[in-house]
Amino acid sequence: MNKLLLATLATAFTANVAIAQSVAEVNGILADSSGRTLYTYDKDADFVSNCNEGCAAAWPPYLVKDGARNPVHIGVVRRDDNTLQWALNGKPLYYYAADAQRGDMKGDGRGGVWHVVHTQGKRTEVKSTRPADDKFTYGGTY
Repeated sequence: MNKLLLATLATAFTANVAIAQSVAEVNGILADSSGRTLYTYDKDADFVSNCNEGCAAAWPPYLVKDGARNPVHIGVVRRDDNTLQWALNGKPLYYYAADAQRGDMKGDGRGGVWHVVHTQGKRTEVKSTRPADDKFTYGGTY
């Protein structure tokens, strides 16, 4: 009886496990699974996106797809419109709308506040704590 119960629970758990959205390195820069460059915005507070409406049209947020699980060191921030956005070390991740091809980095340094995320260096150091309000969670690997 216990074996049947465990097998049933294992099957149910496996059926509900989602595949993580990919985050990869492309020429030393953090990118999504298709190679699109990811950026951070200096005006964002930790675990808070301050790029909404018109800003988000030029700098689309890297949104969490339904059922996705977050990789280690990649967290989730709830945006003002209640959508979920991927974040690194509490900094929300964005695309730049003018980046048309894999590996484009046209947004790097824009306005002095937009930056590509280098896979080596201070922008990728891992914070060891979570905020008390639980807007940011850890999981999987990248």
